[in-house]
Amino acid sequence: MNITEVLQFADTLIFDETGQHLDDIQQAVIKGVWEGKTYEKIGEESNRSEGRVRDVGYKLWQLLSEQLGEDVNKANFRSTVERLRTNSPQIINVRSHQSFNFCSHNNNPQSLPLSLNNTNDHKLSKNLTLAPKVTQFYGRESELLNLSQWIENRSINIISVLGSRGIGKTTLVKQFIDTTSIDFDFLIWKDLKISATFDKFIADILELDTSNDNYKLTGDKFNYCLELFQAKRYLIILDNVQELFISKELAGQYKLEYQEYKTFFQMIASLTHQSCLIMISSEKCQEMISFDEQLYPIKWLELEGLGAAATNILTQQDWTNQQQNFSLVHLYEGNPYYLQSITTLIKDVFSGRVEDFLAEDSLILTSEIKTLLDAVWEKLTEEEKAIVKQLYQVSQAMSREQLKQRLALPSSSLIQGLQSLSRRYLLQVIPEENIMYKLDSVFREYLDSIVIN
Repeated sequence: MNITEVLQFADTLIFDETGQHLDDIQQAVIKGVWEGKTYEKIGEESNRSEGRVRDVGYKLWQLLSEQLGEDVNKANFRSTVERLRTNSPQIINVRSHQSFNFCSHNNNPQSLPLSLNNTNDHKLSKNLTLAPKVTQFYGRESELLNLSQWIENRSINIISVLGSRGIGKTTLVKQFIDTTSIDFDFLIWKDLKISATFDKFIADILELDTSNDNYKLTGDKFNYCLELFQAKRYLIILDNVQELFISKELAGQYKLEYQEYKTFFQMIASLTHQSCLIMISSEKCQEMISFDEQLYPIKWLELEGLGAAATNILTQQDWTNQQQNFSLVHLYEGNPYYLQSITTLIKDVFSGRVEDFLAEDSLILTSEIKTLLDAVWEKLTEEEKAIVKQLYQVSQAMSREQLKQRLALPSSSLIQGLQSLSRRYLLQVIPEENIMYKLDSVFREYLDSIVIN
């Protein structure tokens, strides 16, 4: 039984009791307890105090006990769920008399046992020509669960999957699409790095419905799209949304030729319809987030490194020394792209001997990683570069006040620069009494390689 099934099972029961899906910390507690971790360890990994984790766990066990009609606690949670799955594949909720069916996915541990099964799936019209093929996928159980909950909620019209380059955003969304039966009429995947013109994007959406060619006769593509989204369910996936944004301006500023996308995103968010847009980007714009979830049907998912799950990338190379594998994962921050690139380097130069690579005692950038970060560096404004250079020179976390004292920047420029760097996922934000900012180690090594002044 995989952790996604466990999270789905718990989420179903908790939602029935509270009307709320599992939040991030509840998911972390269930996942950690299932894996045999202590509350202290769960707190460390989720950046919460042990006391906070313990309180969340106590309330979870109470809710689950009430729903199942038997005592559930940290010590017996796993054995209880496994027993129920074995003895009672269909669990009847003792309080609401609703049922939960366990799904067996032993042949594919990454499959999602979601309640999104669509008996009309054969009617789904797809255009996945530009979608990548996923051959390996590791971890991300809670992220997959979040996507499933949001897609199931028809009131959510925009989902943003965000994070630094190479972190696995595209892979996550494609894995979700590949392993989930979705209740939509049309599905299209567009990669803006390959084709970004707005007219072509709209034409591809409209051409999905081969039964209707009226779009060729209309001049108002926005209104016509809205009519389609209201009449039928479209799931549109836009990859590499950062390609819409201009270089050397603050993050999320649209190029002049792509202003129509901004109008389109605002239309999707603010008007009533039954379709959904998934936006994948390494740079955040305002249309991807919302500070008032009561007004705007928007959700966003910010990906971090894979953590321990990233060691699977290395064991695929028959590298079985776990300590060395963990050292590599830590060195490259669990970024799947970085790790894939560095495994090739280790095989080419070190004959696959990880210990020899680690003996270099330095963070080495491959040409592929450097090319990736070159594109990031070239997008920065001069104010952003000034902030980055200061953080690089000091080699430690700094507060906004410390940066203000050292940089000849107006307060507004400093604040906007910090926000923009955060929206590009170039800063680590440390939530202390005074919020501190620092560069991640790979980006710092990159700055070393270009010898900034």
